Amino acid sequence: MRHTPGYITTDPEEVKRLIRANSWATIVSHTSAGLVASHYPVVLEENEDDIVIVSHVGRPDEKLHELGEHEILVIIQGPHGYISPGWYDEGDIIPTWNHVTAHLYGVPEILSDEENFRVLGELVDYFEDTMPHPVSLELDEESSRRIAKGTVGIRLRVTRFDARLKLSQNKSPEVRERIISELQAGENYANPPLAREMTRLDRDASR
Repeated sequence: MRHTPGYITTDPEEVKRLIRANSWATIVSHTSAGLVASHYPVVLEENEDDIVIVSHVGRPDEKLHELGEHEILVIIQGPHGYISPGWYDEGDIIPTWNHVTAHLYGVPEILSDEENFRVLGELVDYFEDTMPHPVSLELDEESSRRIAKGTVGIRLRVTRFDARLKLSQNKSPEVRERIISELQAGENYANPPLAREMTRLDRDASR
């Protein structure tokens, strides 16, 4: 990402929060055949002190990415959106794009078939937990195991990360309030998730 020191976060807990809230990730590999990108859900391993995520890819993506042979980049994209200069003070005419993003790096570990099935089950349970009648792979384990053979599980222990919270920190409190108000319920570019990120940042800064 562009080097913007004012927006960098080095707090691993902030990155973990971002992963929990934004599970759909982009996996990028620089392979012998060139760049390869895929998109899969990731889940944070909560029992780890470091940032560790688990996921899976559908075959043959594990070969296309040459997983386990080199470092990969996993991009976590949180809320983002257009910020109009119409919300600024008069005379400030340069628009921008606010975003919350993390780049995670590491060499993935390939999971055994058994651990992959366990992780797939935990992935389903994680997202089904809020449903009124949660579905589990255990409801038809034989069929679930057959389908799981078409996937390859991975664990990524993040060795470094580059994260940005670009949320109009360079603007006055009055302008920020106006931006948040427009994002919450404006007519043109309403974006409540992005408004919540800005509000959370202000709340944390005031502590």
